[in-house]
Amino acid sequence: MTTRQHAPRHGTLLESVVQDTRYAARSLARTPGFTLAAVIALALGIGANSAILSVVSGVLLQPLPYAAPERLVTVLNKGYNPVAPASFLEWKRENRSFVQMGAAEYWTTTITGVDEPEKLYALHLTSEIFSMLGMRPMLGRVWTAGEDATGREHEIVIGHALWARRFASDSSVLGKKVVLDGNPYTIIGVMPAGFGFAPFWATHAELWAPLALDARAGDRDGSSLRVFAKLKPGVSIESARAEMAAITAHLEQEFPGTNRDMRVTDLTTQVVGNVRTPLLVILGAVAFVLLIACANVAHMLLARAARRQREIAVRVAIGASRARMIRQLLTESMLLATVGGAGGLLLARIGVRVLANEGASSIPRAATITLDSRVLAATAAITLITGILFGLVPALRASATDLSSSLKEGERGSSEGGRRNRTRNVLIASEFALALMLLVGAGLLIRSFAAMQSLNPGYDPSNVLTMVVPVTGTSSSPEGKRAAFYDALLGNIRAMPGVQSAGAVNHIPIGGDSWGLPFRVDGRPEPRAGEVPSASYKVVMPGYFATMRILVVAGREVNASDNMGAPGAVVVNEYLAHQCWPGESAIGKRVSFAKDSTGSRIWVTVVGVVHNTIHGDWTAPAEEEVFLPFGQQRDYLANPSGHFSYMTLAIRASCSTAGAQCDATRLVPAIRAAVRSLDPNVPLAEVQTMGSLVEGATARERFYLMLLTTFAGVAVALAAVGIYGVMSYAVSRRTHELGLRMALGARPQQLLASVVREGMTVAAIGGVIGVAGALAISRVMASLLFGVKATDPLTFVAVATTLGAVALVACFIPARRATRVDPLKALRAD
Repeated sequence: MTTRQHAPRHGTLLESVVQDTRYAARSLARTPGFTLAAVIALALGIGANSAILSVVSGVLLQPLPYAAPERLVTVLNKGYNPVAPASFLEWKRENRSFVQMGAAEYWTTTITGVDEPEKLYALHLTSEIFSMLGMRPMLGRVWTAGEDATGREHEIVIGHALWARRFASDSSVLGKKVVLDGNPYTIIGVMPAGFGFAPFWATHAELWAPLALDARAGDRDGSSLRVFAKLKPGVSIESARAEMAAITAHLEQEFPGTNRDMRVTDLTTQVVGNVRTPLLVILGAVAFVLLIACANVAHMLLARAARRQREIAVRVAIGASRARMIRQLLTESMLLATVGGAGGLLLARIGVRVLANEGASSIPRAATITLDSRVLAATAAITLITGILFGLVPALRASATDLSSSLKEGERGSSEGGRRNRTRNVLIASEFALALMLLVGAGLLIRSFAAMQSLNPGYDPSNVLTMVVPVTGTSSSPEGKRAAFYDALLGNIRAMPGVQSAGAVNHIPIGGDSWGLPFRVDGRPEPRAGEVPSASYKVVMPGYFATMRILVVAGREVNASDNMGAPGAVVVNEYLAHQCWPGESAIGKRVSFAKDSTGSRIWVTVVGVVHNTIHGDWTAPAEEEVFLPFGQQRDYLANPSGHFSYMTLAIRASCSTAGAQCDATRLVPAIRAAVRSLDPNVPLAEVQTMGSLVEGATARERFYLMLLTTFAGVAVALAAVGIYGVMSYAVSRRTHELGLRMALGARPQQLLASVVREGMTVAAIGGVIGVAGALAISRVMASLLFGVKATDPLTFVAVATTLGAVALVACFIPARRATRVDPLKALRAD
């Protein structure tokens, strides 16, 4: 049997699509204003989505640059605190879930014997780490799993940036000796560009050395190790958690206080856990922006279709099928979406650069943010869905007409067809609701950020310059010389023009490390193992409190007489004083931080109480903090370790006008010269102002605020334009009706109120929906807020009032213009 083939009446499908595309292009070119407005709205929506998708893809979805990153985990106290060597070695010996387990220890070192000494950030690593990561050096070798670290402590592997900066990318660097902390080290390898470890902690490390733990196998108190492990193939993280819970429970029972709350966390979550929720919230926000843009273009197409009723009716009357009309109108919407998508990609390229720069200091893995293939594919899908989304309803509405309906709902009708009115009302209400939800989110972040900015850090960061000055491995490091070096340096700095005061501390607030120091209170019973109180401790030199303007609320601050020959002294913060001696004066009370060689407690006396200070996380609650005199701390006077042989200077610059801001960094050259005059091998590191440190402490929140307020502003603008455009068009369609009502005696004020009331009713419905939606999504935002509830009534009322005013103006202007039309002209108008 032969099959008869019928050629399509209008040629092949491809030819038909080409014809529709050409017709759509000509049609859109005839209305450049409409086309430009639609393309801009879509470009904003698609561009914002593509930019944020780039952030989500790079930060959350891009695999970590290690072998089998999904099997890498950390095992840490409370999920982020270090553990003791003895615990690590016992876990390594007893576990059956991990194919490898290694540890890292933070290390800062100073390279000397060169023209420009430099402080370097480094890590000591056990031999398993590199093979666990599957990373090979670009040059040379690394120590491998199974190698004994003993005897290799002075071998180092350097990062690519350090190799280029200090060794001019010399390929013969292998075997070269360098002096670190006064000791010779041999370079055995150079890692490739882009290698970084660990990705969530000590992220500036660019030098790695072996970590030997044999001599520390019994150390259960010195918690300094970050533990990393690799799951065996087929072993789930849940089973590894169960096994580690059993192991640590057993060890905790045998050695109380050593293995509490140990958590197994996958490495990717460890890196991006803090930003996952905020980025997904922002991704949802830009999706709202795109929906508002789609709603805008949809009712623009509805208005355009209404003006083309006669054209469509004629085409239907001469034989065009409804399917063909739908395809033609969808072709126009897809063409708009395609052009808008192209414009969106251009905006996204700019946005990605801005986001990468702005987020560099606050977003992990910001360097991976790029318009990659996944983002481009997602953008193409968004463009396709967007074209269908905003084009389908107008196409269905317009193609349902015929000549009879065109005459019934034609240009002179007293009002538009009910179906079109309902569709437009739904679009307006949805725009209003989405804009309200976005603006509530932005408002909550603004209120939260304002609450953060209003916090009193306990010190005055203005005009304060800070810098780390390490003497590790230099001629100024030995006991008897170290204190003399810092005393002389501070004396020289205080005598400089432009310096108001100067002091020193081991760890500067916000920008420095935070070490916990267990302590005992005189007269209190000995606490049980694992329940010993701990305080964040600082070692300070005279002038520090005055320079930082930390208020001494009782007693005195540290002074030059607090030396090894004087009774032990300590200054505590108000929080510790209240916790330890509630309702009493802390002055004269005694605390202990150590024992002497006979095992007896060494007691020091509280000589001062200072205001609580923010020294870590900007929004963290106050905690115990102690300040010990530099002159009484033997470790800081003599210990050769890099952990103790440095101090951080705090210098307050004087300004020509009292209370004014001045550039404290102008002092850096003179201070550098003062250091070199005392010891040319001592470097300056981490030179920064306290103001920049405080800004950095809230950088992530500022980044989120910038994004959400930007998108909320775009949403409000799009919603306002959309409401204005719809109201303007709807009123123009009612010109004949309004003219007739005025001719029959209706006053312009009545008509104005009627038209505005209709528009505001739709906005109010959208507002109710928006408030309900904002209450629902605000729960998701609760973790991003500080000092304000997710249901803050002030924010909701302010946003609703603002958007209501925007909608009122958008309704009032076209309504007022329509009521000023001459009734006779309106009655004669087509």
